[in-house]
Amino acid sequence: MKSLVVGIHLHREDIHVDAVAAGELWLSVLSVPDEQPVADRDLVLRVAKVRGELLDRATFIAVRYGAVVPPLPAIRPEWRDVLIANRENVEMTLKVAAASPKPRPRREDFASGAAYLRALHDTAAAADDSFRDAAERAFGALATRWRARDNASLEMAALIPRARIEEVLAAGEALKRDFPRVPFLLSGPWPLEVFADADQQ
Repeated sequence: MKSLVVGIHLHREDIHVDAVAAGELWLSVLSVPDEQPVADRDLVLRVAKVRGELLDRATFIAVRYGAVVPPLPAIRPEWRDVLIANRENVEMTLKVAAASPKPRPRREDFASGAAYLRALHDTAAAADDSFRDAAERAFGALATRWRARDNASLEMAALIPRARIEEVLAAGEALKRDFPRVPFLLSGPWPLEVFADADQQ
């Protein structure tokens, strides 16, 4: 059997599946037969279900899918403080299509790697500024972070108090009404991922 890591938790009692101690924190893990590949559809669905159940119990830090123990994943010392500070918060994401997607540059068209990277950066998606501002205002998030996902979409991660999830979903409906030409997808709640980085809090 192998142990597939699901998340990093503050308390053992927040975990209803198997757990492994990791310093002052805990890892939630699922026992999986060695012969079952981590890409197995049934396993992916099982992990998604467990993640949802764990998030219902308490906020945790998501671990990239496919990590198994041993060895223990690297645990950042500040994650304990992040979990304490965000006990009642979750992440929600808003993925929005770019206002004007640009074609991805071809590496062979550039003499240097630096020039190619600059051109690649310039193709990063941008959303309509009025939509971005409206989304940030509508969600009333504790914090937001925008990042380009590819040359055709942009994603906002929002740190939301659990008690406000329904308000955020309603705000998403209002955005659809107010910006009918902007295609976007609002999803969550999710465990901490973007906001697990304490240096950017």
